[in-house]
Amino acid sequence: MRVLGVDPGLTRCGIGVVDGSAGRRLAMAGVGVVRTPADAPIGERLVLIEQGIEAWLDEHRPEAVAVERVFSQHNVRTVMGTAQASAVAILCASRRGLPVHLHTPSEVKAAVTGSGRADKAQVGAMVTRLLRLDAPPKPADAADALALAICHIWRGPATDRLRQAAAAQSAAAARTAPAARTGAARAARSATASNRESAS
Repeated sequence: MRVLGVDPGLTRCGIGVVDGSAGRRLAMAGVGVVRTPADAPIGERLVLIEQGIEAWLDEHRPEAVAVERVFSQHNVRTVMGTAQASAVAILCASRRGLPVHLHTPSEVKAAVTGSGRADKAQVGAMVTRLLRLDAPPKPADAADALALAICHIWRGPATDRLRQAAAAQSAAAARTAPAARTGAARAARSATASNRESAS
């Protein structure tokens, strides 16, 4: 399985591509960042991010895209930029019919290092070890993107099975609900008829 990980950001959008499957050796297919000038208009910056992600998708042809889930921070401006870059990544993947999966930072840290509280240096060190690289990818956004891809390769199959089980359970409940309502209605009509007969 080939997964493209995206660590969204307006100034630096980390991109990492990893090949592998759960329980098997992982290999890096590519890593880098899409950069935009901080003084450029927001629309221009988003177009640059879109063009950069599209180029990575064209070159590496991933089977899935993993994007960091945006979470609340104290710096609202940073959150907005991250969310906008994240939306661009989701759009690019969805336009190609690629499945998109969102993972929180703590999920990624836990999957890669074993601790959801790991710092960036620990994540970079484990990414280097897991992918057998000579040195941690720079900047940290690039290492984080690889960590996202690794997280999805390891957690994705289990998450998909849980989603499928939940969907099957919901479908089964939807099928039995009309029958249950019909049975309840019949019981109510029967009770009403019995009450009428007793009254007469």
